[in-house]
Amino acid sequence: MLNTKSKLSIKIQVIAAFVATVCAIALPQLFHIAGRAFGLGTGLGEIFLPMHLPVIMVGIFAGPYVGAIVGIASPIISTLLTGMPNAVMLPFMMAELFAYGLSAGMLRDTSMPTLAKVGISQLAGRALRAICVIISVYLLGNSTVAVASIWMSIATGAIGIILQWIVIPPVVKSLEGKIN
Repeated sequence: MLNTKSKLSIKIQVIAAFVATVCAIALPQLFHIAGRAFGLGTGLGEIFLPMHLPVIMVGIFAGPYVGAIVGIASPIISTLLTGMPNAVMLPFMMAELFAYGLSAGMLRDTSMPTLAKVGISQLAGRALRAICVIISVYLLGNSTVAVASIWMSIATGAIGIILQWIVIPPVVKSLEGKIN
């Protein structure tokens, strides 16, 4: 069952991609600064998952192409500008955020509630990240990352996962009301 949402103009999609990319780079830095101030280092970013918010949001709002592009580009640009995520985590973050943006965008025109779109996107992103970690460890012999990191990232990011459920639906609804 599909909604008949109007297709966003290329201009709106480009603006959405730019804003989401800037947010996906800037938000984690704010959390890292606060983390350093509280003696937690990057811990606040790992807990609240600020890079995930704009990627899922832009996928739901602007569609799969925009979501996927922002999902791949944001961690690359962030690494180049800030050094985070680090080189070891970059490919896993790229895969995870790509899956978030793509799957959220693929669900854009469905009539399911935004909360369900967020949950399905979260599952898709975490699943692809887990597959990449497993391939990296068992097939490529990567010893810089452990399979246990899959579960650790989910447990550590539980608050961020819930935050996405709380923040994304009303923001997307607000944006859709203003654009569509």
